[in-house]
This record gives sequence, C-alpha cells and structure tokens, in this order.
Amino acid sequence: MYSRIIKPLLFLLPPETIHHLLTRFLKISFAIPGVRAFIHSRYHIKDPALETDFLGMKFSNPVGLAAGFDKNAEVFREFSAFGFAFIEVGTVTPLGQAGNPKPRSFRLKTDRGLINRMGFNNHGAAQAARNLEVKRPKGLILGGNLGKNTSTPNEDAVADYEAVFKAIYNGVDYFVVNVSCPNITDLHKLQDQDSLEAILGRILEIREAMEIKKPVLLKISPDLNEKQLDETLEIVKRLGIDGIVATNTTVSRKGLKTSQKEVEAIANGGMSGAPITQRSLEVVQYISSKTDGKLPIIAVGGIMSEADAINMLDAGATLIQLYTGFIYEGPGLARRINKAILQRAKRA
Repeated sequence: MYSRIIKPLLFLLPPETIHHLLTRFLKISFAIPGVRAFIHSRYHIKDPALETDFLGMKFSNPVGLAAGFDKNAEVFREFSAFGFAFIEVGTVTPLGQAGNPKPRSFRLKTDRGLINRMGFNNHGAAQAARNLEVKRPKGLILGGNLGKNTSTPNEDAVADYEAVFKAIYNGVDYFVVNVSCPNITDLHKLQDQDSLEAILGRILEIREAMEIKKPVLLKISPDLNEKQLDETLEIVKRLGIDGIVATNTTVSRKGLKTSQKEVEAIANGGMSGAPITQRSLEVVQYISSKTDGKLPIIAVGGIMSEADAINMLDAGATLIQLYTGFIYEGPGLARRINKAILQRAKRA
C-alpha cells in the first residue's frame, strides 16, 4: 500500500515539508493511547536470533535509523515503533542553527536517491539534552551524532565537538563524530590527519574522566580514496576509537539516470540512496578486510532492500542504518530486513 498509494501522495510535496508533517503527525497520533503499541506490534519482530552485541551494548535487532531523521531528539520514541532497535539523533551542534537556505532537499526519483544540503539544522545541544531526558522505550539504544556550528572556524572545531559531547553524554548510549558531511563549508577538511586527531583525541580525553565510558565511533565519507581510508584507520587504531560508521553522503554524481540538466539545477549537496549503495558496500568491505574484521562497523548508505542489508552484514558490518531506503520503501523496511535475516539464519 505504501508504494502504490501513500508514497505517490507524499512525493507530491517537497521532501522537507513531508518530513515536518510526518514528525508532527507522529507526535499527535502517538499521544493517543494504544497507537504506539499497535504500530509496535505490526513492525517489530522479537526473536533471540536477531539480538546483536555491539561494543558492549545489546541490540534487539541489527537495524537502526540513521542520523538526520530525528535531529533534535524529539521523535525517537515514535520512530522506534517501526522496528528499529536503535536510533541515532542529530546531527547536534552546540548552538541551534537554521541550516542552509531552502530549498535544500531534493528527490532523484529515477535513481531512488536524495540530494540534501540541510547544513546541520537543529535546535542545539541544550535542547537535545532536555529532549533526551524523556523516558525511552524499553531496549531502545540511542546514538548521538556530533557536529560543529557552521559559523565556527575549523581551527576552533574541537571546542564545538567537546561541547556537544558533554551536553548529551548522559542521554545517549554511543557517539558518532561527524566530520564527513559535505553540506557544511569545509567540514570535510576536518578529515585531514591533524584535525581529525585533535578532535578525536579531545573527545577520548573527556571520556576518560567519565564514570561510564561510552563508545565513540567515527563517521566517514564514501569519497575517501584508499590512501585516505588507510590514514583514517591508522588514527582510529592509534587513538582507540571504538568503531566506524560507513558511510556519509557523497558529492559524486557518477552513474545517475537522472538527466544532467536536472542534477545541475539542484547543484551542490550530499547524495544518498541507491546511487551510493555499491560505494558504501566497497568501503565497508575495505575496512573489514584491512582490520581483519576486528573493527566494529555500522553500515549506512544505500540500504534500500533486504538484499542490500544482508550484503552489508556479509561485508563485515555488525549493524546497519536506514535513511533514504526508509523514505522510498516505507515503514515496513526494517521489519522486512529483520525477517530476511531470520530466514537466512534458519537456512544456515
């Protein structure tokens, strides 16, 4: 029903408009007694075979919702009802910011992809921290995606990441340092060795002073070449970063079926969805191979089907996250993926 009726109606409106309407609808509808329980019963599969251990945390299944859907940690309770074992909130910045000018989110329907240049629009770390105080559903794991304010010069970025890390530390279970989003001016430069080491080193230094030491992961770009990946992995190993999230959106426009004229009209932004499936898979495979499968990986980027999800797991990922696939394939995708994982386990 989603593909035949609901999606065509939703796609009549701009992506960002739909996102705001959906968020509002979920808040209102889930306030009605029994709605969350009904949705949960339709989309969740509870089975011990799906339970996944990752960095000392137990996930009820390996499927999560990527950062970007719940930027302000305000609807994780609602989204969790659709079969997700974990949700990554953010990207959160120290101060609230409006993001880039609109329009800033575009569909590539022919390619089943999205291009966005949102620019880390969010209400800031203090608001996210307050929202995270709300009681969460039993068993739900929360991640926090850390970013810097657009107005903060790269040379001062360490302080921004530190501020968000401290502000939301008590509200989430793990952290993702985001230095790879292409939608913040020159943010990608923070992936350079010196900048990356300064940011990650400070985050780990702060963590050492915490009573409970929570995992810290690094989100990387699909646009890194092998030399850059090797340099990143060397830093990760040397500093003791707990894992990798692979991958963010891409600035590449290779292999699109969408007309060049339409793509050029959209201009800059990070592309997600089916066009980056293969590249994200290659990065996951490369990292797993280079680290002998010992570095924990969350795969995200281009997971549009059950087969995509299983391919990522086979490539070396322990967990997967959905974003564009959830938009194109609908709220049942997490359930279908978990069902496929179970079926494969029974055949093994």
